[in-house]
Amino acid sequence: MELRKIIVDKEAENTRLDVFLSKIFEDKSRSYIQKLIEGSHILVNNKEKKSNYKLNNNDIITIELPEVQELVVEAENIPLDILYEDEDVVVINKPQGIVVHPAPGNYKGTLVNALLYHCEDLSGINGVARPGIVHRIDKDTSGILVIAKNDKAHNKLAEQLKNHSMIREYIALVEGRIKQDKGVVDKPIGRNPKDRLKMGIVSGGKRAVTHYEVIERFEKNTLIKCILETGRTHQIRLHMSHIGYPIVGDPVYGIKKQKFNLRGQMLHAKKLGFIHPSTGEYMEFESSLPEYFTHILDLLSNKENKN
Repeated sequence: MELRKIIVDKEAENTRLDVFLSKIFEDKSRSYIQKLIEGSHILVNNKEKKSNYKLNNNDIITIELPEVQELVVEAENIPLDILYEDEDVVVINKPQGIVVHPAPGNYKGTLVNALLYHCEDLSGINGVARPGIVHRIDKDTSGILVIAKNDKAHNKLAEQLKNHSMIREYIALVEGRIKQDKGVVDKPIGRNPKDRLKMGIVSGGKRAVTHYEVIERFEKNTLIKCILETGRTHQIRLHMSHIGYPIVGDPVYGIKKQKFNLRGQMLHAKKLGFIHPSTGEYMEFESSLPEYFTHILDLLSNKENKN
């Protein structure tokens, strides 16, 4: 355990405690600092304070930095639905309910654990917890991901994400009937200032653009296709909720009272297209809607036919 003491100077007066310390410890995230504060590892004048405490001149901050524990991610024999594989990439069809990579409190049963068992090599650019992971989809979103087996492939694929040339098409079922046949949501996304576990439409956030198109309308729902121009956390879920058509089953951005007994949002990454990092060939993959999705669509269709 490393112990540090900092005396606040006049320039830092009225600065939030967590903001001040995140600038002092540039290698630590603000959320990490907040967890230390909540766990009583950070005291001000030998007293517990909240993250939003405004500092005063000559305040004495005492910080206990826990020893860094080495992260070990184990390979697990978890079945994978592999759509394509070669020496550079592997394309996976992820089922609903599986987390893509390990995180605090969830180090087992992830897609990465399965990949470590299946693949001898994965790119190391994103560290021990996220080997090979170029992009992610949420735990309860199903669909296609491309994994990099080496650093060269990772860099090439990451560049395509950065310049928006990677094709990512999703299918979603939303609440309500969308009147227009297609539309674009162009709203910046960042952490929700009132709830750090959520994302929000925030001024100064990163630009986020979602194109959507109606596939089919039901009595109180709409089936849509969404194409990502950018790829921010929770982008489709947040954008559709923002314009008044939240995704069915979404526990975070959806309506509180759900009609169906679902484990999560009805969002499926149906199509993925990219330039192969070695051959330069354009490759495109599609996956069928999973059973949990088609079951709800059948229920809605049958209801429409009866009316």
